[in-house]
Amino acid sequence: MTGSSFTTQALVATDRPSRYLVQLCKHFGHKIQTVWTEHEGELHFDLGTALLHAQPDGLRITVTAGDAESLTRLADVVERHLVRFGTKDELVVAWTSTGQAA
Repeated sequence: MTGSSFTTQALVATDRPSRYLVQLCKHFGHKIQTVWTEHEGELHFDLGTALLHAQPDGLRITVTAGDAESLTRLADVVERHLVRFGTKDELVVAWTSTGQAA
C-alpha cells in the first residue's frame, strides 16, 4: 500500500442493525480477524477493512482498501453476505464512493 486508500460507505436501512452487525462478524470471524460489540464491528480482510456501526436508522458500513479494484471486490463480498442474511427484510445496500484519501 502506498499510503493512500479508497473508501466507500453505505447506510443499510433496517430496524435490526445490531443483529446484522453481529451476524456478519460471527460469519466472517471463522475466516478472518474480526472484532465486534453489539454496536460496532471491524472485519479485517486481506484486501482491506470493513467497519460496521449500528445506528438508530440502520447499519452503516465503511469499506477501505488500498486500490479501487480491491475496494469494489471487498464491498461486493460484504454486500452479498448482508443481502443474503437479510433476505427476509429485503435489505438494500447503496454504496456512496468517497474516493481516494491521502
